[in-house]
Amino acid sequence: MDKKIIWGITIKQLLAVGILYLFSSWAYHLAVWLNMSQKNREEVNLFGLIDYIDGGGLQYSIFFAFTIPIWWFIFKYSKHSKIWERLILHIIFLPIFIFASQKAYYIICEMLGWFHLSGPGAVWDLYIPALFYLIQFGIFHAYEHYLENQRKLKLEGELKQAALKSELAAIKAQLNPHFLYNVFNTINASVPPKQEKTRRLIATLSDLFRYQLKASKEEWVSLEEELEFVKKYLELEKARFEERLNIEINVPESLYEEKIPPMLLQPLVENSVKHGISNELKGGKISISIFKDGEKLKFEIADTGAGVKDKESIFGKGVGLTNTRLRLQKMYQSQLEILDNEPQGLKIRFAL
Repeated sequence: MDKKIIWGITIKQLLAVGILYLFSSWAYHLAVWLNMSQKNREEVNLFGLIDYIDGGGLQYSIFFAFTIPIWWFIFKYSKHSKIWERLILHIIFLPIFIFASQKAYYIICEMLGWFHLSGPGAVWDLYIPALFYLIQFGIFHAYEHYLENQRKLKLEGELKQAALKSELAAIKAQLNPHFLYNVFNTINASVPPKQEKTRRLIATLSDLFRYQLKASKEEWVSLEEELEFVKKYLELEKARFEERLNIEINVPESLYEEKIPPMLLQPLVENSVKHGISNELKGGKISISIFKDGEKLKFEIADTGAGVKDKESIFGKGVGLTNTRLRLQKMYQSQLEILDNEPQGLKIRFAL
């Protein structure tokens, strides 16, 4: 029922509008029949298909045909426009809808030899389309507002759940952190001097824990601090993948003092490693690019892994990526874009 069949309009939406039109045309047909004289009523079959089409069905079918393109243009093509811009579109489309539907109705009636209003009575064929236009698009806007409100309520619920998970994770991360540091230092001291690489990896891991603890307490960090954290994370991954993992970071130093939320990049980089590079025998490359475009700070994390056909399915594979998307939506009204990388792999983009 949610399958899109024409211009982004779903079967369910089209069916709902079709039911509205059937009800409205039948109500119009019934109203006309009730206002007939007794003699004329006897000549018209209230439940006959031909009499129904002649008594309102045809006119409302024409309304429906003109409604579809206007519906698509205002609610699909221009759905991100400001409300006053969409109101201007209604002011433009209303007279087109009224006069075009009247003209089409009269032409078809004359071709079929059916009666239609004429003279002063023809004003009703202007008034009724105008009234119906206002009613139906008023319903459409009310339904759109309802859906948007439901989407926001769902998003708020997801954000509360994500916040709860983050708080629990932060609590877990803070369980006696000094004990962890002391353990790292003890292990580091016990490693023979010849094992310098091992010493360095333990020190790097200790730095990761220290930054995560800081991130749980601060709302903003500098881009430089966040990049240092990501570099240390990738250093540990590099020790695991060795030559299979290549790293490229393109960030001008002039952006180092920019403030961003902590732990924003690491989940995205981890996703590239886990779902992109780790599954490739030959490995691949992860590139991080950050640049300023006007007032926007733009981020791009790309990998040369296998890629994913169903981009939305990525968000069901882990909490980190889902939480990052929710944070961006809530804090910046920004979307996390998942694109195909060239020649292969995935590319993640967002802007602050």
